This record gives sequence, structure tokens and C-alpha cells, in this order.
Amino acid sequence: MDDTAAAWNALRGATFLEKLTLIGIERGRTVDIRDLAAIGRDYGIGIYLFFEKDLATTRTLEEMQEEFRDVPEYERPYVSVARFLQFTKENDPSFARTLEEFPLMIEIVAIGEIRNPATGTTTPFVTGLMPFLDEFDIDVDPTAQSQERNR
Repeated sequence: MDDTAAAWNALRGATFLEKLTLIGIERGRTVDIRDLAAIGRDYGIGIYLFFEKDLATTRTLEEMQEEFRDVPEYERPYVSVARFLQFTKENDPSFARTLEEFPLMIEIVAIGEIRNPATGTTTPFVTGLMPFLDEFDIDVDPTAQSQERNR
């Protein structure tokens, strides 16, 4: 058993939804992109960012993966959080510093489990919606705003 499986199994919930709630993942909540990346890495959860609200809210992850399987990764309307952060850091070395001042808050849109047909196993996944640039309010503390919204 790898470290991510051990960490996931150590969470107290009886279902994957209970386990995700324990680590701060709930549908409709906004979460800092850095926290999402850490959760994905630490617990082996697939975390995907969508750039279009309509696709994020009306389509399943499986449908999107099937439809865009032959499309180059950076031309799809979604990307894994790890690849997004890797790409942005490679193209803008100051990006990590920018996130300190202006955290990028992602709205959790869907939570589920995806089945790997080759192995028959399931893996938890989370899809989130990237905010549009015109939605950024640099005068508001995004962490406080997120906490108020989730009460």
C-alpha cells in the first residue's frame, strides 16, 4: 500500500464523501488551489479544474475525459490541478509568490469516484471551477469570503 492509500484509509469517514468532508472538500465550498493540490497529492485524489462553468456543472468528468481524450492536454477545457500549477510555475516563476498575496480560490463543483476499467478500482475525484479574471476582487480577503460563504 502506498502512502496516499494509507493516508486515505486513515481518514475516519465510512464513505468517500465523509472522508472528503473531513479534509475540507464539500460541494459548493471554495478552497485555495494550493490546498487542493496538497489534498490531491497527499490522499491520491484526482483534482480537476474546469475553465467553463457550463461544462463543469452539466457534464460528468467521465464524459469530458472521453470527449477530449484525443485533444492535447493544454487545449482541453479542464486540467488536473497538479498540471495547472506545474505549467503556471514553469511559465511564471513569480506565480507562487502571487498566490501568497492573491490566493486562487476554486469552487468545488462535483465530487465522485471514477472507475479505472483496466484495474476495476475506483479513485475519488473532485472537480472545481476556476474563477474568471473579472471575478477577482483584490480588496476582499478571499479566505474570509470563503469562510463566510460556507457557513
